[in-house]
Amino acid sequence: MAMNGDSRRILVVDDEASMRHMLTLVLGKQGYLVVEAGSGAAALRQLGSESFDLVLCDIRMPEMDGLAFLAEIETRKIPATVIMMSAYGSMDTAIECMKKGAYDYISKPFKPDEIVLTLKKAEERLKLRRENQQLKEKLADSAGGAKMVFKSQAMQGVLETVRQVADSSSPVLITGETGTGKELVARALHAEGARREQPFIAVNCSAISAGLMESELFGHLRGAFTGADRPREGLFGAADGGTLFLDEIGEMPLGLQPKLLRVLQEGEVRRIGETKSRKVDVRVLAATARDLKEEVAGNRFRDDFYYRLAVVEIHIPPLRERKEDIPLLARHFVQRIARREGRSVPELGKDALEALQGYDWPGNVRELENLIEKTMIFCRGEVIDLGRLPWEVRRKNRSGSEEYSLKKAIERIEREYIRKALAATSGNRTQAAQMLEISLRSLQYKLKDFGLD
Repeated sequence: MAMNGDSRRILVVDDEASMRHMLTLVLGKQGYLVVEAGSGAAALRQLGSESFDLVLCDIRMPEMDGLAFLAEIETRKIPATVIMMSAYGSMDTAIECMKKGAYDYISKPFKPDEIVLTLKKAEERLKLRRENQQLKEKLADSAGGAKMVFKSQAMQGVLETVRQVADSSSPVLITGETGTGKELVARALHAEGARREQPFIAVNCSAISAGLMESELFGHLRGAFTGADRPREGLFGAADGGTLFLDEIGEMPLGLQPKLLRVLQEGEVRRIGETKSRKVDVRVLAATARDLKEEVAGNRFRDDFYYRLAVVEIHIPPLRERKEDIPLLARHFVQRIARREGRSVPELGKDALEALQGYDWPGNVRELENLIEKTMIFCRGEVIDLGRLPWEVRRKNRSGSEEYSLKKAIERIEREYIRKALAATSGNRTQAAQMLEISLRSLQYKLKDFGLD
């Protein structure tokens, strides 16, 4: 495509030479590079060998009319933005063109300003689509190979918000259930913004004990406390100029929250043992699976700290609320795992896809990825059909069946107790296993099965 250059390439398809000549003159004055085609077949040959930003196509043409041309573009999967033209138009014709994949429709005769305005609108749409695609690619690059795959409007909205606030230095609070991809969004905010060349540092607040959290974030001087045998810069200092991502911010100790609030307000940190603060330029992104408003109401989270963090809030919807993304995600995981294992890519059967879309995915995208990986370990054929999926996904979702499922009830209780034990031990799995009275190995298996690891 050439939209980023001085000229934009446009293919004009019309059997009337006079119409092609007129459009070439009009559009040439607007900075377009016009290529002409006298028939649908000739246009398809051009599209097969060259890239065009836009296509203007007449509907009434001999041999292959505009609707047949649109159908061929769809069949051949040619990524073209097509605007149809006709002197014999009607609303029914316009609707039919849209159904076949046309972006817009314009009736002949038209004034030059009309066609230029229509093309400008199409270009804006193309620009937005391209920006979203570039952002998806940055999501993949910034996450070390992880990729956000979607088609849902809800996730399009998330990406649009990311694009709008990426260049800001204001804090962003990313909310959503476990496994929805909050860190991917944080990395996208960094990769798309002005700090992209500076450090991105992520820390899981639930994985650090309360006693070590202050030193980890702010650093310390040598001898500041027992065991401080060397100075430590701290994560704020390491992220200076870049982005610090505080995952599971809901686990942040209450006593430490005022110090973090001061950093957000003043842009200054003081290492343990220091008497003077020093300036840092760090953008703070935070994420949580908890409802922080409820935590504030329960006096488990400071309200002033919450409002300073949530200058912008981005919510990632759970997978059960965007089920149109499930087939894309499932195929993506199948392909990625197959490439990693050096094997051929099996096909996901229609019945398997229907079952995947019928499941509620309490562990969200992480649980889906885990299930696909487990399935592919035992399925070595060319097709993953319904029979290869775990029982809880295979079963039909009949009305009321969930209510009486003892297996699902036990899973829910186990999941909740594991979460509570991990929260009570600040993420220490050994201590959590002792509290739950199970082996560490059993806990690790359950974490993986429930998509909580």
